[in-house]
Amino acid sequence: MQFSRELRADVLSGDITLTFRLWQRPKVKPGGRYRVGAGQIEVDSVELVPFSSIDDTDVQRAGEADLESLRRRAAHAGPIRENTLLYRIEFHLAL
Repeated sequence: MQFSRELRADVLSGDITLTFRLWQRPKVKPGGRYRVGAGQIEVDSVELVPFSSIDDTDVQRAGEADLESLRRRAAHAGPIRENTLLYRIEFHLAL
């Protein structure tokens, strides 16, 4: 799974444990291991959620400053409105 260069170190340190993706279909699965830079993460869960359900805790776990920065980062694949469905992916650093 790919992460922006500015987020990669926080993913690899375990500070970021959640991401949101605007995908047509899931591209990862629970239990799957995915390379991130020099390390790997293991996906714990994948669920489809509306953007409006994302709370402050999720924003912090995703390494974003606020909800709008999360919206901008996830919107590379298209516009995100309150009812837009995103994949909520929880993961941990695989050792």
